[in-house]
Amino acid sequence: MIEHQFPSSPGGETYSSPLLGEGLGERLLFEDNHLIAVAKEAGDIVQGDKTGDVPLSDMVKAYLKDKYQKPGNVYLGVVHRLDRPVSGVVLFAKTSKALPRLNKMFAEHKGVRKTYLAIVATRPPQPEGTLTHWLTRNEKQNTARAYDREVPGSKKAVLTYRLVGESDRYFLLEVELHTGRHHQIRCQLAKIGCPIRGDLKYGAPRSNPDGSISLHAWRLELEHPVSHQTITIEAPLPKERLWQEIAG
Repeated sequence: MIEHQFPSSPGGETYSSPLLGEGLGERLLFEDNHLIAVAKEAGDIVQGDKTGDVPLSDMVKAYLKDKYQKPGNVYLGVVHRLDRPVSGVVLFAKTSKALPRLNKMFAEHKGVRKTYLAIVATRPPQPEGTLTHWLTRNEKQNTARAYDREVPGSKKAVLTYRLVGESDRYFLLEVELHTGRHHQIRCQLAKIGCPIRGDLKYGAPRSNPDGSISLHAWRLELEHPVSHQTITIEAPLPKERLWQEIAG
């Protein structure tokens, strides 16, 4: 049963792509002189790591080099990241003027609003609410742990959620981040008994067939670092049928 549709945010301009798929060109969500945003697919890595897999940042550089016939290296700044099994909007800076301004905005959570969609198998205790926890990070296991009160080495984590749809087995939550902690949404939802579908690391009973977790960075709203206009960038839902059924 679909309980909620997803209109664009009021004010500013909204940019989105009808496709989440084959080539990087088809995944382009927004581009101007200073910024470029693309739709990350689950499995992509944003920056290079020890796996040696080609990162999204290199794909974007290759796209820009080809599109504009640029000689030599292409400048591209990584502004933020999404976990590898997560899909959705990823924003990059095309200029050295935009990057430090964006870094400051994201670090201070000012002028930026990030909204995610998450599919969980357990109905949350309340249809909407604010979750406040203190998170610690285990670097060796690459996990986070949530506490109800501050503990040594912990960082405060705050999000709001809202139940916006459901099917016969699953529930769709709209989540807005107010802090940016490691695995924050995954960890905090698991803490209230609602692990994200497919997220074995945080208590889901089984993995998703494609190795993803059902968490999607759906909308990024921000003040443009140069023009100061409000822009809203949306990534289309993953192609998996469940996403279309529960949120289509």
